[in-house]
Amino acid sequence: MSTTSRRLTAALMVLAAALANAAFIGLGSIFEYPDILQQPTEEILAKFLADEGAIVALFATLAVAAALLAPVAFLLGRLAANEMGRWSIVVGIAAALVQVIGLLRWPLLVPSFAAEKDTDAFETAHTLLGTVVGETFGYLLTAAWTVLIVLALGRRLAGPWLSVLGIGSAALIAVGVFVPLDLPGADLSNFVGYIAWSIWLIAFAVFIWRRPIPADDPETDRRPLPVPA
Repeated sequence: MSTTSRRLTAALMVLAAALANAAFIGLGSIFEYPDILQQPTEEILAKFLADEGAIVALFATLAVAAALLAPVAFLLGRLAANEMGRWSIVVGIAAALVQVIGLLRWPLLVPSFAAEKDTDAFETAHTLLGTVVGETFGYLLTAAWTVLIVLALGRRLAGPWLSVLGIGSAALIAVGVFVPLDLPGADLSNFVGYIAWSIWLIAFAVFIWRRPIPADDPETDRRPLPVPA
């Protein structure tokens, strides 16, 4: 991969992490997201209407951050240049797609639901597009993509610490599928997982920006990767 492509990949990774965290902080501040989702639907829609413009813009920003995973997955898969890397492209693009679908319900559908006070339509969209598509599939595919990238790049991935951080954050993100089942600690684990994942993504981007990843070495990459305790 050329220096330009490598640095473009790194820049997109940092941009995705920065946009996602900025949008999430903004939504937490003005919309009390994601805690607001535990409140009655009428209260959610009323709070949405109170700051509709800002909330729509922030969810659109979050969707852009999720969409950036698609080109990142494609470029990193090419960088890995092996079978696992090719699988990571498919899984990464799928992860981006389901998250974008889930998030875009807020700027595209919720404004009309809120204006019409259509609680039934909101709850249906929230369950199908949000909980099932955007969150459950989003968590699983993001976690799977992260593990695939770690495995695809093997020992070339800037040392064991970055592998541990990637696999550990992926495991915590995957725990988010149990949030709808009210498993104690699942929501906190998922939240911590995404923070760790953002750190992993940025650290990985810095590594890629500064120097090329060595060519694929099957003998080296077959050695077991460290697994978080």
